[in-house]
Amino acid sequence: MKRILVTGALGQIGSELVGKLRDIYGEDNVLATDIREEYSYGPFEVLDVTDGKRMYELANQFGADTMIHMAALLSATAEKNPLFAWNLNMGGLMNALEVAKELKMQFFTPSSIGAFGPSTPKDNTPQDTLQRPTTMYGVNKVAGELLCDYYFTRFGVDTRGVRFPGLISYATPPGGGTTDYAVDIYYKAIEQGHYTSYIAEGTYMDMMYMPDALQAIVDLMEADGSKLKHRNAFNISAMSFEPSQVAAEIKKHIPSFKINYNVDPVRQAIADSWPNSIDSSEAAEQWGFKAQYDLEKMTVDMLNKLRRKLERKSIS
Repeated sequence: MKRILVTGALGQIGSELVGKLRDIYGEDNVLATDIREEYSYGPFEVLDVTDGKRMYELANQFGADTMIHMAALLSATAEKNPLFAWNLNMGGLMNALEVAKELKMQFFTPSSIGAFGPSTPKDNTPQDTLQRPTTMYGVNKVAGELLCDYYFTRFGVDTRGVRFPGLISYATPPGGGTTDYAVDIYYKAIEQGHYTSYIAEGTYMDMMYMPDALQAIVDLMEADGSKLKHRNAFNISAMSFEPSQVAAEIKKHIPSFKINYNVDPVRQAIADSWPNSIDSSEAAEQWGFKAQYDLEKMTVDMLNKLRRKLERKSIS
């Protein structure tokens, strides 16, 4: 990667990924794009990913050799408007793959544990297994995995991707994902001292702290392609937990913290259709994936960073 175009640069992952990429590859070598303009530094262009012509023009003018396609509607939000989700998620992906094909670009887009469904093995979910999701988001992700495989085998596009678990970050607020309770709980712990979870106690889901997720993208994109048996849907995960376990870790630092439950049937149904834990051994074997953060280490860092962030916000 030398000249990188990022779509969805203002989203949950993109907003932090752009900064990391610029630290590694140079500010002027990373073009951030999004449908709205809120960027404060570095190259930025407004891009609606359903506009394939505009995407091609920007990539060509920038001289991009890599596209990291992050623009997508998340799980719970997609269920509220499935037709819009299909048009955005799949139309945007098709445009991005076509541009990558025409300009001979390396290509990354994330899949998700949402690509699994109720019939998928729930514990230690294998890399290759049954995928019959029951959400529009999941259908999009399975179709996206297959499309990326198709563009690799049919056109030789160097497509790569991972199945992200729930991602936890202090930098960006929750954005409509089923796993976002694991972000919001830290905010509420500091701001209010209690949290009402929309996910039921005992519901395990895979999670990962954002620094590990960003490093995984870089490591996979820099990996030797000849060693990749899989390409577009590597299972990766750092930890699997349920809400009361997060609360217990928080209580070590905020002893008065309390959690209660008001389950959202829509998001709970989505969570129940996903694995309890997934097997990341193929990613470890093929390109050296290894997470650095577990729940305990992440909680310490989240609380410290969030406190500083919220203090700065209150001052300003």
